[in-house]
Amino acid sequence: MTDHPAPDYGRAFTLWRDAAPEWQAYTRHAFVEGLRSGTLPREAFLHYLKQDYVFLIHFSRAWALAAATSDTMAEMRAASATLHALAHVEMPLHIRLCAEAGIAEEALQATEEAAATLAYTRYVLEAGYSGDFLDLMAALAPCVLGYGEIGARLAGSTGPYADWCATYGGADYQQLCRDVGGLIDGALAHRLGEDWPDLPRARHLSARFATATRLEVGFWDMGLRPA
Repeated sequence: MTDHPAPDYGRAFTLWRDAAPEWQAYTRHAFVEGLRSGTLPREAFLHYLKQDYVFLIHFSRAWALAAATSDTMAEMRAASATLHALAHVEMPLHIRLCAEAGIAEEALQATEEAAATLAYTRYVLEAGYSGDFLDLMAALAPCVLGYGEIGARLAGSTGPYADWCATYGGADYQQLCRDVGGLIDGALAHRLGEDWPDLPRARHLSARFATATRLEVGFWDMGLRPA
């Protein structure tokens, strides 16, 4: 399969991505390569889906917090559109794939959070509670945009995980990533000015993005270790 260059999700994404030491470890993780080749053990995939469903519940709350702390109607609309995509596209995908494996939605909702899930979700929420809208965006970005980059590379994959690859590589999710990238760029310019990369605040936000990226690596690691 031909590889693809990194997609363009905006200025901030490019700068933060290039500065995150573990970005390649995240987007080229063994779990991801197993999805691509179809060799990922089914047990590991289902374990990941259950944990990711719980993760998405908290992630949705974080995007609701983003809408509540937005500064403009454009920000509110973009945050609410992302929340809608999580609740009406990503989570139903998890429910459907688990149902096909005999895991009922009630069992999915009762999943006990793994330590990696707790660490990541609470970090993102804490960024929003203790910081501001920009802190929250920097913490949220690796998940949304990282899955977009992974999906763009895995689009067209066949085999047992074709549905997962098609969802994140598809036009709807890719447009969502461009919208979120635009939201972040606009929020930075609105609050800090067009020269924001030269400000001390930029290093703090880049570090937030890098930490969330490191937690994404831990989440994939957890996925490879079914309970």
